[in-house]
Amino acid sequence: MDSIAELRSRLRAFAQERDWGRFHSPKNLAMALSGEAGELIAELQWLDDASVADGLEQGALKERLADEAADVLLYLVQFTEAAGIDLVDAAHAKIDRNESRYPVHLAHGTATKQTELHRPHQD
Repeated sequence: MDSIAELRSRLRAFAQERDWGRFHSPKNLAMALSGEAGELIAELQWLDDASVADGLEQGALKERLADEAADVLLYLVQFTEAAGIDLVDAAHAKIDRNESRYPVHLAHGTATKQTELHRPHQD
């Protein structure tokens, strides 16, 4: 069993034991996911890159970020389960699309948005 499947199984059991399944609609889980992503962002808000690097080295920030990142992952796994989405398949499909949207010869070393990459005109 892969680690996503293990998480899905544990989360399903966790929610069933507490009778929370009725609250776990795709909409509710997406909203909770957004809230947790906001909490992750709040840990980094107003910190410059050097402060983040220092905080990660010292450990306290890393622990808080790990906790918030775990919340994001757990809600994402629950959301995709409720929505009938295979998370790993969806991620592979997205990478496939991004590989064609951002060809190496145009995107290497640049953060340019896909719509701004210069492509030869096709007739």
